[in-house]
Amino acid sequence: MVEVDQAFIQAAEHRPKLDTIEIEGIPLIDLSLSDTRDIKLLVSEIGNACKNWGFFQVINHGVPLQFFTQINIAAKTFFDRPIEEKTKVKRDEVNSTGYHESEHTKNVRDWKEVFDFVLKDPSFLPASHEPEDKQLKALRNRWPENPPEFREVCQEYAREAEKLCYKLLELIALSLGLPSNRFHGYFDDHTALMRLNHYPPCPCPELALGVGRHKDAGALTIVAQDDVGGLQVKRKSDGVWVPVKPTPNALVINVGDTIQVWSNEAYESVEHRVVVNSERERFSFPVFFFPSHYVMVKPLEELVNEQNPAKYKEYNFGKFFAARTRGDYKKLELENIQIRDFKII
Repeated sequence: MVEVDQAFIQAAEHRPKLDTIEIEGIPLIDLSLSDTRDIKLLVSEIGNACKNWGFFQVINHGVPLQFFTQINIAAKTFFDRPIEEKTKVKRDEVNSTGYHESEHTKNVRDWKEVFDFVLKDPSFLPASHEPEDKQLKALRNRWPENPPEFREVCQEYAREAEKLCYKLLELIALSLGLPSNRFHGYFDDHTALMRLNHYPPCPCPELALGVGRHKDAGALTIVAQDDVGGLQVKRKSDGVWVPVKPTPNALVINVGDTIQVWSNEAYESVEHRVVVNSERERFSFPVFFFPSHYVMVKPLEELVNEQNPAKYKEYNFGKFFAARTRGDYKKLELENIQIRDFKII
């Protein structure tokens, strides 16, 4: 990635404005409880953040802080390896785990390179997005030889992030007036994925994006990021792109399309993107918490009534995800499938 070719260049209306302005950021929520801070207050804060922003940051989240340092070091060591070495574990359309340097978002190439692995190895997804194709494919992780500690560091962090995913799902369920374990059954054979993102310095950051505007397909995303910054959230109230300022030891959380449907739009999956800069590389580490491939996603019965009828038709998560990821490798003629394609009203 030495120069910007046409594949990276965003349409004029989607290019970032790089002038930095101070804007009130997404909510910061302390997950710890005390004599002055009870579960009701925490649940209320989670609910308000999900409703008003779709994004928030959390501190005192229980993920050991030394794991942040370890995974940053491991990621930099891996991405600094020669391209010939990284492509030994290159992912493809059949097995989407491993290294990839030419991902597309909204049919424009992202200014980044990534390494992906599934939390459950193997994980199972539909072999294709075609409804009549009943075959499954197994996703099995591919690990590089160097650095030697890479696999262990990644898996240790992922195990802690997975625990936090369940904790956050419980808080979100409570905020919707549901039992705390209401969502758990959808994740018995979850297809969760962790990604290591590397955004190299970009000579023309006003033309390209690290990740183009998009919404996340799953239930929750948990992101650890370094101190460089670049993540931006599209504010619901006015459409302004708001930077997510890195907060030491915090994790960034956003609700995805699946929770938007389950909640019947009480909570909304919000567009976000990543801007790049010309001076500093950036690393981030999202965990995408996806349900089991066989889960049929629809508004929860408890949240639907005559006054608030279901806003979405039922769809199969695995098929939806298979269709969504078709454009990761190549430019498509049409935009990938979105939950709006299942909208009733």
